[in-house]
Amino acid sequence: MSQAVNAGFPLLTATAAVPALGAILTAAVPAARRTAAKWLALTVSLVTLALAVVVLVDFEPGGDRYQFVESYSWIKDFGVRYELGVDGIGVALIALTALLIPFVILAGWHDADPLETKSSRWRPTQGFFALILMVEAMVILSFEATDVFLFYILFEAMLIPMYFLIGGFGDRAHAGTDENAAAQRSYAAVKFLLYNLVGGLIMLAAVIGLYVVAGNFSLTEIAEARASGQLEMATNTERLLFLGFFFAFAVKAPLWPLHTWLPNAMGEATAPVAVLITAVVDKVGTFAMLRFCLQLFPEASKWATPVIIALALVSIVYGALLAVGQRDIKRLVAYASISHFGFIIMGIFAMTSQGQSGATLYMVNHGISTAALMLVAGFLISRRGSRLIADYGGVQKVAPVLAGTFLIGGLATLSLPGLAPFVSEFLVLVGTFARYPVAGVIATTGIVLAALYTLVLYQRTMTGPVKEEVRTMPDLRVRELAVVAPLIALLIFLGVFPKPLTDIVNPAVSHTMSDVQQKDPKPEVEAAK
Repeated sequence: MSQAVNAGFPLLTATAAVPALGAILTAAVPAARRTAAKWLALTVSLVTLALAVVVLVDFEPGGDRYQFVESYSWIKDFGVRYELGVDGIGVALIALTALLIPFVILAGWHDADPLETKSSRWRPTQGFFALILMVEAMVILSFEATDVFLFYILFEAMLIPMYFLIGGFGDRAHAGTDENAAAQRSYAAVKFLLYNLVGGLIMLAAVIGLYVVAGNFSLTEIAEARASGQLEMATNTERLLFLGFFFAFAVKAPLWPLHTWLPNAMGEATAPVAVLITAVVDKVGTFAMLRFCLQLFPEASKWATPVIIALALVSIVYGALLAVGQRDIKRLVAYASISHFGFIIMGIFAMTSQGQSGATLYMVNHGISTAALMLVAGFLISRRGSRLIADYGGVQKVAPVLAGTFLIGGLATLSLPGLAPFVSEFLVLVGTFARYPVAGVIATTGIVLAALYTLVLYQRTMTGPVKEEVRTMPDLRVRELAVVAPLIALLIFLGVFPKPLTDIVNPAVSHTMSDVQQKDPKPEVEAAK
């Protein structure tokens, strides 16, 4: 397990420390200086993005597996270290997170402004943006952590700011004195917290069990000892530890049947916070399957693969079917995301290089496409004051730019060729079909259903007669265009030229395939007569 310790500037620490410090400073801005707090948060997010770009540019895909390594003793008596390092998969997801946060902040520019109601006490502007920056810091650090105990702390700690973002800052479509709306937000936040806490507690038991078996928490040391034969685990022990880790990651991802918290959370949160949930935080779960499950428990991962593939297929089809039947725009996007996460998990456990490369690309591309679609949907909902699809109609005639960007985001969601998600979904299906052809065929039904729910959503909201309530709807403003246009451009760029991303990801995937001692199956071709 090659890695090079960086004795220079602690770049990985800086990428997480800047938003963490920014969160503290933003929260400390006086209450009357709301605009200053917004600009401070945006500036901090842009500085973090600049640091992430430095990591991306300086990363050497053909170099050591883990780069920019930092390692310091933390809790010496228990062998806990502050140990960071990134491979190509981690670099790609750090870049995704740092890229999306400025757009989340811009899109939510007015989401936490005080209201002329009792609920205004739940909308301190400074707290809203400080919580977003704190989530960013924890997510980035979780992509960097190579100490299992450090990762566990971050995995759990990010639930706290997310809980307050979901429960304290609800969708403006429900703003006012509606006590039922407040109860729904509270329910969604508590459900999110309980599901993820249960998963985290089970993972904690597995983390302790891993320490008992291995004697330390270092991912790299444990993996090296396993690969060299110096550390052997009994079959049942490895399987139990794997299940403990995987359960927590499957809740976070989310995978059916552990998914039910996501539609509630995304439905009741503001659109930017919904993006934070599904495009940023949930990626920690699928990332951790690659980094921890496959690397620490290779034999157990192969043992569990058939069941996981089956669960992923259920997620793909079930999520898409429920998206078809939704009347709520945001819940439709939530169920579509459940279907997409099924593709990601299926690609990871297909145990092929195409499947895992596609799954990693899918994490990035799903983040961008979902952000584009959900943020435009948020702008739409804020104008009409309703999340119900039936309350719209003819929007493209009064707000053509809004309708056009909504359409591109939707087409990316259904993986139209030429847009970024197509490449990743194609690789996942090819990689899955190579080893599990039946699963590959079943998974394609998710593509057909995606086309159905996306095009029906567009047809019902954007086309047809103009409803009276949307007749005076304004088109996208400059700030909103600044949010959407770069995401649309990136979807097109990565759709026609994914090579910069695949060059970074593929070497890391090769290492993961080596961890589980798997090679791509050779295609069966009849000998020429």
